[in-house]
Amino acid sequence: MGPSREQPGAARGTSEAPPPSPAPVGDAALPGSGPSDDTEAAAEKVEVELAGPEPREPPEGGWGWLVMLAAMWCNGSVFGIQNACGLLFVSMLETFGSKDDDKMVFKTAWVSSLSMGMIFLCCPIVSVFTDVVGCRKTAVVGAAVGFIGLMSSSFVSSIEPLYLTYGVIFACGCSFAYQPSLVILGHYFKKRLGLVNGIVTAGSSLFTILLPLLLRILIDSTGLFNTLRALCIFMFVLILAGFTYRPLDSSVKHKESESSRFSLFSRKKFSPPKKLFNFAIFKVTAYAVWAVGIPLALFGYFVPYVHLMKHVNETFQEEKNKEVVLMSIGVTSGVGRLLFGRIADYVPGVKKVYLQVLSFFFIGLMSMMIPLCRVFGALIAVCLIMGLFDGCFISIMAPIAFAIVGAQDVSQAIGFLLGLMSIPMTVGPPVAGLLRDKLGSYNVAFYLAGVPPLIGGAVLCFIPWIHSKKQREIQKTIGGEKMEKMLGNQNSLLSSSSEIFKKESDSVI
Repeated sequence: MGPSREQPGAARGTSEAPPPSPAPVGDAALPGSGPSDDTEAAAEKVEVELAGPEPREPPEGGWGWLVMLAAMWCNGSVFGIQNACGLLFVSMLETFGSKDDDKMVFKTAWVSSLSMGMIFLCCPIVSVFTDVVGCRKTAVVGAAVGFIGLMSSSFVSSIEPLYLTYGVIFACGCSFAYQPSLVILGHYFKKRLGLVNGIVTAGSSLFTILLPLLLRILIDSTGLFNTLRALCIFMFVLILAGFTYRPLDSSVKHKESESSRFSLFSRKKFSPPKKLFNFAIFKVTAYAVWAVGIPLALFGYFVPYVHLMKHVNETFQEEKNKEVVLMSIGVTSGVGRLLFGRIADYVPGVKKVYLQVLSFFFIGLMSMMIPLCRVFGALIAVCLIMGLFDGCFISIMAPIAFAIVGAQDVSQAIGFLLGLMSIPMTVGPPVAGLLRDKLGSYNVAFYLAGVPPLIGGAVLCFIPWIHSKKQREIQKTIGGEKMEKMLGNQNSLLSSSSEIFKKESDSVI
């Protein structure tokens, strides 16, 4: 699957292919050549012209810096709100809760987990829209839908309608706004892609630091519903930010349409037509393993974000400013995204996966340590470490996708992966809430939440080995083809020499 026609990216640049150079004298048609030779030469020339513009290197700056800031706002608005859902979760329990309902924690947890899950579940569909209509239109429409969903959530009277307004409509809009922000960066940056991804994903960390303070003030002073209306401002700005995702060269479509006029008169050597869902990328073994290991690791990933504030309220009742635990995750997550995003630029190719393995190990370990913290300061330290490696995991997602499948298929590769991620991220928090309702505490839930990251990280360790093995096989195949071609050229040269010698001998005789 190639990148969007509207916005050529890293896989398809905007520089035009140079016109075919005149044939060398030695390659000129011989006097005795017939009309069929001219036809063949003309067909070959048309094929070269129809090949389209050659890819060029991303500009590495310019308008791309504004795109980076817009993508940063997108990450901050979408995941800042999602990561601060612990405060909204507590407020929903207080607003809609009932002492007669012993499963209220379980029911309320579905709102946040469904919202996060739908963001990722829609990503395969979003990748198709991104390829067909472009990043800009997809992002703008998505932000508008998110605005509608969040605004409608402020007018509900019970918890159940929030499943639709907040969990589905708002989340789907966020998904359509979010994924283009990942894809567009690869159109403008290549050498600095790791650093730029770190800066962009740090946007959610910055918002995760600031939003808990803002939400606490808004919830205490205006209530849940007015707080949701205030958050609509973030989505409105996100609509404006989407307009910055402009294509690198809007004339590519015109060039393609001009070239298509001649396609009926030449032999076509085009790549197959685009597929809406390019499932062929799963034939890349390294990607298939990655698409299994990441979701496997995420069954417990979102549990702390949803239930940590409730756990703190139950365990540290006398503490003030409890939202500092979420702020701690946000602070070090931002540091981790910048730090590991820059480190990823120096780690070659698929070996970046080892950084994700490291991050999952610490995320799993810190999740298990949450219930062991009997001092509030110790819990803050655990959250600081968890946030640091959370930033590592997120910031190198796109660079790894580029390294495994290449720029041409990265949009759908990211889309499929995020779609698969939706299942564990949706299921994990409600299961943790059910365990809390049944057992009376979050201890077992946090212990179990730390196991999947350790297992998923172990699976990811095989990816560099699988990828390098495949590369060796490809190089071996290419080497064999080159050798056969060289031998063929030698044989043809010997045959030509013998024919020339024979003609000279005949002329002498």
